[in-house]
Amino acid sequence: MHKLLENIDEILLMGPGPSCIAPSVYSALSKPTLGHMDSDFINIMDAIKENLRILFQTENRLTVPMSGTGSAGMETCFVNLIETGDNVLILVNGVFAQRMADVASRLGANVDTIEFEWGTPVLADQVKDKLNEKDYQILGMIHAETSTGVCNPAEQISQLLAGSDTLYILDTVTSLGGIPVKIDEWGVDAVYSGSQKCLSCPPGLSPVSFSERAIQKLQNRKNKVPNWYLDLSMIINYWEGKKRAYHHTAPVNMLYGLCEALDLIMKEGMDHVFERHRKNHEALVKGIEGLGLNMLVRPDARLPMLNAITIPDGADDESVRTTLRKEYKIEIGAGLGPLAGKVWRIGLMGHTAREENVEKFLNALGKTL
Repeated sequence: MHKLLENIDEILLMGPGPSCIAPSVYSALSKPTLGHMDSDFINIMDAIKENLRILFQTENRLTVPMSGTGSAGMETCFVNLIETGDNVLILVNGVFAQRMADVASRLGANVDTIEFEWGTPVLADQVKDKLNEKDYQILGMIHAETSTGVCNPAEQISQLLAGSDTLYILDTVTSLGGIPVKIDEWGVDAVYSGSQKCLSCPPGLSPVSFSERAIQKLQNRKNKVPNWYLDLSMIINYWEGKKRAYHHTAPVNMLYGLCEALDLIMKEGMDHVFERHRKNHEALVKGIEGLGLNMLVRPDARLPMLNAITIPDGADDESVRTTLRKEYKIEIGAGLGPLAGKVWRIGLMGHTAREENVEKFLNALGKTL
């Protein structure tokens, strides 16, 4: 083995992602590689689709993991559904909603945004007023804003769109597997996530799901999807049916890992998984407040899996994070955008969301401060 690989330490990953990986997922990744058209591998693909539908709480037939990280999932949704000149509304209260707006504008959409204060949730009343101003083909929102630790009101926004022709795109990169995601109940038309957060699989895959309305929009495009690699009208032929049509070489071993990671969630039970995230979040908040520190986000809008802590006066952002990494082998995240140097982002995602990890972090942070 290369000497650089031999020297990699096991780090407690408590940043905004990736999260810690269960031993059985590592074992799955090391299984012998099959061909991407092999019948045994196709059975694994089908098992992944089934468990993704359960986790997304959807009956959507087009529910597959895309080859690429969560950003590829974002681009998949927009590149397949946007045509030049479409009106798109993005609800912005963090970095990743800004990225949505950037992606949509690159595709020739007429992009409007509603800006909300970072660290606070989207306000449905303001969205309602904006929707009354013009017809939008697409509305995009982040469910769990990783840059701030805010949970946005996905169900409330869906109620505003009920009965309209506006397609609803929802980012669940950080929320899927940590809190309930109810795609069919919420009327979401296109959703994407990432393997490296609450699913506790290494980075490299992005589950997506399209409603029948979204598929119709895709099939009725005036022009081809402007990205060959992410064109779902072609990829669906690889993921559906007994006979599969080759599109691109699937990341076989990564899909082994996702198959095992999803199976672990199913065996633990989704409700138990959500409760584990909640309990560990509450223990973290209690410990943070016991150290005299404050959370950025108000209690009713907080995510259990991504916690933004306000950096106290006199503490140096970078030196604290460096000490935690070098002396305690714990990784936490820095603030982004206007929150840079103002918050630490603490991830409690998937396999990381365990009592012993919360205790280890609080003890290390207390000593470091």
